[in-house]
Amino acid sequence: MAAAEAHSGEEEYLDVLTKAGEKTGVSKPRGAVHRDGDYHRAVHVWIYAESTQELLLQKRSDCKDSWPGQWDISSAGHISAGDSSLISAQRELEEELGIVLPKDAFELIFVFLQECTINSGTYINNEFSEVYLVTTLDPIPLEAFTLQESEVSAVKYLHYNQYRSLLAKEDPEYVPYDVDGQYGQLFGIIEQRYKESTVARCLALQKQIQRYASVTLNPELTGLSEGDRKALVLIIKAARVMDEIFHQQVWYSNPALRAWLKEHAATSELDQLKWVYYSINKSPWSCLDENEAFLTTADSAVKFLSQCSKPVTGWKGLEYKAAFPKLKPPGANFYPPDMDKMEFDLWKRGLPKDQQEEVTGFFNVIKRQSDLSIETSMTNLGVENHDNDNVAGSATDLYAVPYCEEYKSSLMKAAELLHEAGNLTSSASLKRLLHGKAKAFLSNDYYESDIAWMELDSKLDVTIGPYETYEDALFSYKATFEAFVGIRDDKATAQLKLFGDNLQVLEQNLPLDSCYKSKDVSAAPIRVINLVFNAGDVKGPQTVAFNLPNDERIVKDRGTSMVMLKNVSEAKFKHILQPIADACISREQQKLVDFESFFTHTICHECCHGIGPHTITLPNGHTSTVRKELQELHSSLEEAKADIVGLWALKFLITQGLLPNNLVKSIYVSFLAGCFRSVRFGLEEAHGKGQALQFNWLFEKGAVIQQGDETFLVDFLKVEGAVESLSREILTIQARGDKAAARRLLEKYGTMTPPLRAALQKLEMIQVPVDITPVFPAAVDIIME
Repeated sequence: MAAAEAHSGEEEYLDVLTKAGEKTGVSKPRGAVHRDGDYHRAVHVWIYAESTQELLLQKRSDCKDSWPGQWDISSAGHISAGDSSLISAQRELEEELGIVLPKDAFELIFVFLQECTINSGTYINNEFSEVYLVTTLDPIPLEAFTLQESEVSAVKYLHYNQYRSLLAKEDPEYVPYDVDGQYGQLFGIIEQRYKESTVARCLALQKQIQRYASVTLNPELTGLSEGDRKALVLIIKAARVMDEIFHQQVWYSNPALRAWLKEHAATSELDQLKWVYYSINKSPWSCLDENEAFLTTADSAVKFLSQCSKPVTGWKGLEYKAAFPKLKPPGANFYPPDMDKMEFDLWKRGLPKDQQEEVTGFFNVIKRQSDLSIETSMTNLGVENHDNDNVAGSATDLYAVPYCEEYKSSLMKAAELLHEAGNLTSSASLKRLLHGKAKAFLSNDYYESDIAWMELDSKLDVTIGPYETYEDALFSYKATFEAFVGIRDDKATAQLKLFGDNLQVLEQNLPLDSCYKSKDVSAAPIRVINLVFNAGDVKGPQTVAFNLPNDERIVKDRGTSMVMLKNVSEAKFKHILQPIADACISREQQKLVDFESFFTHTICHECCHGIGPHTITLPNGHTSTVRKELQELHSSLEEAKADIVGLWALKFLITQGLLPNNLVKSIYVSFLAGCFRSVRFGLEEAHGKGQALQFNWLFEKGAVIQQGDETFLVDFLKVEGAVESLSREILTIQARGDKAAARRLLEKYGTMTPPLRAALQKLEMIQVPVDITPVFPAAVDIIME
């Protein structure tokens, strides 16, 4: 029974959808929806017991207007207008069966469209059902269920294969589902996750792990004062706290999964491999496989509920698996898992302007008021009439929670460590940064601490806090916590001053209409460090540099600063880029691939994050930012911009006599080799998709040519024009905040084309690593001192 119907006494209203499943903005009474055949939403909840391989079925009440008296899904119901699917799933299970479960028990496994007509044509059911699976270790005792008589007359458990067979035979006692069609996924998912052999899983995980080359990063700590060495111990401990927070940001059941895998890593070879690959990805989703899960809920943590139903003599409670979906949720754990863009936008538009700015900001998470009502129900088990008046979702159901509250205990711990480190360091600028960042963790105001980071002038280099927004694939609004701790390379840093000092010159000469160019780009300080330790959002492929902060207020007022990770770059060139060049670049151009060109382009890539459009004026005269206008497309397009404009900028600096002319050809060819490196990160990753866009554009323009032996070369007569044309295209899209144009560009060029696929298959065949996974013995030794 839906909440609107239950509490108001009026007929339940449903959101009307298009045939593609999108909301129309119209809602109608339930009876009218089924009379007119409107598309609408529902939830299906299946309870599966691992030990017996049984599914729980309910017998529909004889008074139901559809399929009365037949055996059906464990629990199901319509999603009322404005409601969310997960809240509806939790509510239906509680109302129909008296079972109250937390959200981490529910795994969304697929969406099923049922189109049928019954009751002599008077009941048309065009229904998108979001199907959830709840996995328990053992069956719930039948005595524990409290049946809602108007909906359910009985429950029973049935082996999933027996149930599948009954459906296939179209047994009249069971509500019909096409087991050979969409609904067959339910049985396929259960079968696959419990029948795959241990040997096959070990081999698959070994193959995935081997794509990363383990590299020891052990820089010299010479040059640090005694106070800095003592501070370093505390800074590394604070960096580890960033790991705690990041695991929570990825998905709400991720910390429990991590603890479970770590605890059981020594149990078997398979468990050890699970833990190793999880540690690389920091989640159950593989960064190099379009974020597809390499684990399933069957591998997940076992959690215990002493109370989830009415008491049953002799039953201690429910053990269930903490769930996660097969495909990584685009909103990570920054938003309710069943929130869509329309719901967020409707809510945001109803807020005052200052609050609109806040909820689209970097440093808060979005939650539901109705989640609190479910939690209340869980603490009030045994009370017959729960007050669920606040359970129904609505446009006002969402609210924002600042990071300083959401991650309070972890941030308090990190702040204490940074304050103590700040008291020990001999560097005035580092002292200012550490104390400032500690205060920011507790106040949620990062402006001053980010300014302090930009002005850092210390042998011990520290980046810590919430910065990048890649994890928020829904809007690219929310920042993840990360930490990079390193030793500054003073000689290399001094050599790179040229790039930061010429940002305004580059801005004024960009291939972009003058009306879009900024007249006050600040010089970008560049620091070169050798990495001692990193943590937090450093999963999967490792960054070689970063350009921060991303806060548009600071970018507008002060510009950006960049940090180059020299020892990481050297490791990637040696273990990855050079072997790629040997395999994919034509023999006559292989000698042009060198570390200097690779590292120089990386520098220019980071510099170019600081030029071009950031804060923009829209056609209606309103001020906005590129990030807010392009939303989920921003990260991929921004990475492509930094890459291709970086290539343009290098040629410009060479033309101006600021860089040696002999770099021209080697920069282009080294860039081409780098294309194959980055695309291997996957097209769901911002750098990978952005790199595919660039390669395919250059290939189409004839600037990159595929040889008969499937190697590639650069056409030096065409590459300069192709680079400039793509730079202009991307910069103009950003300047206009044109999301539709960005989507068209990425859909056309950000794809896996035959030339790219041929190169990647060759690299896989000869087993060139895709990336590195760093090991930090110096950091371990420091902590152990």
